[in-house]
Amino acid sequence: MASFLNDMGSDMIYPVWPLFVTSLGANMAVLGFLDGLGDSLVAISQAVSGYLSDKLRKRKVFIWLGYLFGALSRVGYALSPTWHMLVPFRVLDRSGKIRNPPRDAIIADVSRFENRGGHFGIIRAMDNLGAVCGILVTIALIEHLGYRNIFLIAAIPSVLAVVLILAMVRERKGTASVYKGLRLADLTPNFRLFLFLNSVFSLGAFSYSFLLIFAGKFGFRTMTIPVLYLTFTVFAFLSSIPFGRLSDRFGRKPIMMVSFLLWGLVCLDLVMFQSTAAIWLAFILFGLHRGAIDTVQKAFVSELVPEAYRASGLGGFQMVIGLVALPSSVIAGLLWDNIGVLAPFYFSLLLAAAALVMLFFVKENAMEA
Repeated sequence: MASFLNDMGSDMIYPVWPLFVTSLGANMAVLGFLDGLGDSLVAISQAVSGYLSDKLRKRKVFIWLGYLFGALSRVGYALSPTWHMLVPFRVLDRSGKIRNPPRDAIIADVSRFENRGGHFGIIRAMDNLGAVCGILVTIALIEHLGYRNIFLIAAIPSVLAVVLILAMVRERKGTASVYKGLRLADLTPNFRLFLFLNSVFSLGAFSYSFLLIFAGKFGFRTMTIPVLYLTFTVFAFLSSIPFGRLSDRFGRKPIMMVSFLLWGLVCLDLVMFQSTAAIWLAFILFGLHRGAIDTVQKAFVSELVPEAYRASGLGGFQMVIGLVALPSSVIAGLLWDNIGVLAPFYFSLLLAAAALVMLFFVKENAMEA
């Protein structure tokens, strides 16, 4: 429920974020920088919180602090007069992702191999259901309240999430064992390959903001664009649990392959057909892609590292992927501004194909199979 509430607040902002940033005078390169900076900060904060969570054997404190950071950042967005002022609050907002590795480690800890994918599917479904509700609120109120008032209201659900975590969530008591940290040398060649191919994929998987701006370039009105964001979020919500359960039954790797193929279809669709129908289809495919990759990727990682290092492994993985996000969005913005709106999609398609080929050589290594 806390995850539902926080994502409800977050996704009151996300559908209008690129429109808000560009309304303050930012170009596409700046938008790519802000999104990439945010993703890179997510990466660093998750690595730190994952390490500290395993070292201290504590999970809960990182979760409620992460929700609190998100609430405070939205107030900051509402008060920012120029895009330059958004930067420190973007830092605070994305630092709130310190909650993810400890939260995911809790889920992995209380799961078994045969139901772990389903459990990650449930948490992603709640994330996406909260997003659906947040988007609906924005669609209903944006014309009447404007960006800044929406941002202020969006802080409220995350405050409620903090209260829920503090009052209702329990965690297992930590052991007294000495934790020395997870080193690169401790990772198997199999996991290193998995990490590398996901980095290659992420270098081309630019921010969703580009999809929304692309839709605006091809005839979608400002007030219709949040509906596109709603569409992909609904399909992510509907597909998260099924993809998780399919990965429990058939393995993590086949569903990861499906997620890469779905992203490739998004790019192909927009490259080949610049039409209203093609854009609607692209957002449906994008939602299915997110439902698959967000669910299965974390379950996969949690099984490729030892149990004692789960939060560190999840945080380290997200750190590498997130650090790649900064050049990814900046490159996409530069390609868009200097070559054309289709250039980022060609670039992404090439990298997705390379990642898919490498994934064939990864072996599933379920610690508890």
